[in-house]
Amino acid sequence: MAEPILSTPIAVTIAGSDSSGGAGIQADLKTFSALGVYGASVITALTAQNTQGVSAIHDVPADFIGQQMDAVFSDLAVRAVKIGMLSRPQSIAAVAQGLERHGASLIVLDPVMVAASGARLLEDAAVDSLKALLLPMADLITPNLPEAAALLGEAVAADEAAMHAQGERLLRLGAKAVLMKGGHGTGAESVDLLVTPRGVSRLPAARHVTRNTHGTGCTLSSAIAAGLAKGRDLAGSVADAKTYITGAIAAADGLDIGHGHGPVHHFYAIWPTLPL
Repeated sequence: MAEPILSTPIAVTIAGSDSSGGAGIQADLKTFSALGVYGASVITALTAQNTQGVSAIHDVPADFIGQQMDAVFSDLAVRAVKIGMLSRPQSIAAVAQGLERHGASLIVLDPVMVAASGARLLEDAAVDSLKALLLPMADLITPNLPEAAALLGEAVAADEAAMHAQGERLLRLGAKAVLMKGGHGTGAESVDLLVTPRGVSRLPAARHVTRNTHGTGCTLSSAIAAGLAKGRDLAGSVADAKTYITGAIAAADGLDIGHGHGPVHHFYAIWPTLPL
């Protein structure tokens, strides 16, 4: 008797394209693949960028974003959604409408505002749209410390107590759970806090000093979506993703990519880095 065909875990990334391959759609698809998940994509913007910066952004028309979503969700059994760069209110509205139209669930929202190079990726007018339309739909949001501060209109958290407090305030904006990322902090450990209505979990990892951090936020959020697509619960998906991104950062200096902020090594567990 033939073995039953197991359902393939599928996740979709809704984000911008990074022409250098280190962040955005490209990082998300690499992460999905590295973690055993089939990845689909909905492109919200095209960027001309490399490891040294973003030189141009071309926004995809909002109606075409919706058409991409309809094409993906009408055919593929999408189990989890990762949302990244959405630079304009029109794009945010199109994504929110598409998610509602297709009854999407297990939504991870990475509120991308600034690239690793410092380039602004989100219009000021889009912040309110993001908070009003997408935060309440998200099962998890994954802001770094400057992004959390911008969403709340507050100063950047300087310690874990302030991170926890800001996470609680973001919950009150409508998100079901918040992962406060501590990569912009200081100290020997990089500590993330998973804040939910049931409490807070501390996720520490050794801090690796490297300039090759391009795409870390995209990679972490897509790794969480990959875990959810495979049936892991939220806490387990976040813990697994933290382990994955820590390894990808630790291996990043073994890659020789570009002349600026290079990417993390998405496939560190599959193919080796160059000799140091």
